[in-house]
Amino acid sequence: MHMLRALFFALVILPLVAAAQQLPAAPALDAKSWLLIESGSGQTLAAQATDERLEPASLTKLMTAYLTFAALKQGKLKLDQMIQVSESAWKTGGSRMFIRPGTPVSVEDLIKGMIVQSGNDACVALAETIAGSEEGFAQMMNREAQRLGMRASNFRNSTGWPDARHYTTARDLATLAGALIGDFPEYYAKYYSIKEFTYNKITQPNRNRLLWLDPTVDGVKTGHTDAAGYCLIASAKRGSRRLLSVVLGTSADKVRAQESLKLLNFGFQHYEPVTVYAKGDTVATLKVWKGQETALRAGFAGDLVVAVPTGSGANLKTEFVPPQRLVAPVPKGLMLGTMKVRLDGRFLGEFPVVALDGVEEAGVFGRAIDSVRLRFNWGNR
Repeated sequence: MHMLRALFFALVILPLVAAAQQLPAAPALDAKSWLLIESGSGQTLAAQATDERLEPASLTKLMTAYLTFAALKQGKLKLDQMIQVSESAWKTGGSRMFIRPGTPVSVEDLIKGMIVQSGNDACVALAETIAGSEEGFAQMMNREAQRLGMRASNFRNSTGWPDARHYTTARDLATLAGALIGDFPEYYAKYYSIKEFTYNKITQPNRNRLLWLDPTVDGVKTGHTDAAGYCLIASAKRGSRRLLSVVLGTSADKVRAQESLKLLNFGFQHYEPVTVYAKGDTVATLKVWKGQETALRAGFAGDLVVAVPTGSGANLKTEFVPPQRLVAPVPKGLMLGTMKVRLDGRFLGEFPVVALDGVEEAGVFGRAIDSVRLRFNWGNR
């Protein structure tokens, strides 16, 4: 009987465990570097050389767009604002929207020229309007990159014009694209899926072929120089789920589109989203010191959704890491700890847990009582 049990375990149980622990094999791409991100959770689903420094070419324009959208949101720019075109903007080389000195152009047309036509002249015009000069704008780009956590990036211009000191990585570009989509969803939805734009009686198509090949793709940006190769950041939304791919250094326009679609299809076909906690679910009830209330609920500000290999959601495990001590006042929404999520023992991510309730500070007497308890460590008995 013992031998039969051992044989059953070896032939049936162990292979099932091994299968549960095996991740889907990501496709190999004809590119220098690539990355596939599950946008909801920020998980990496496929990656290759994601931290290798490379020239971003026109992918740089995502940062130019980010700062432009920030200026609009802050009221420093308006879409219908007319911009005088400088000689330097007009003379900019590379891809252009064909603005002309002496002919004012609206901020919105410059945005479309930058995104759809990949116009370097449009980028310079926007940079000069926002920062006074392209050099000053590059400084803004680098400050924003640091704020967003793009630690391996350095920008020298607003266009992606070749420069040995102008570089980034696939990981940093994914961070930037995710921030642009998340921070400015209204502008992203309005401009990045436009297939063509006409300015100065010249119609140019969006260079992102995936806008024609896959109706779920709604952005993001292409790039090309001799040094960078053909690059594409793409994003697709199928149902409520969004994936973001970064493919750098392919050999041709057609190849960057094919490889990007291959990566997106892999993520949608081999992974599925699982809601671990819904928005407002109580993860834990935590003790509060020196407060008008003695406890509060901790949970998530939005749904906690993670991507797992299809069919493996039942194997998810979570571990809440609470704060050591919670002292009032505690505002609603304050981060109180993290939730670690694992699949079959494999770490998937760590996500912030926040206060679902607010707790005001107690009066003098209440605070004094808790101070005594904390001083003598009575609260830990």
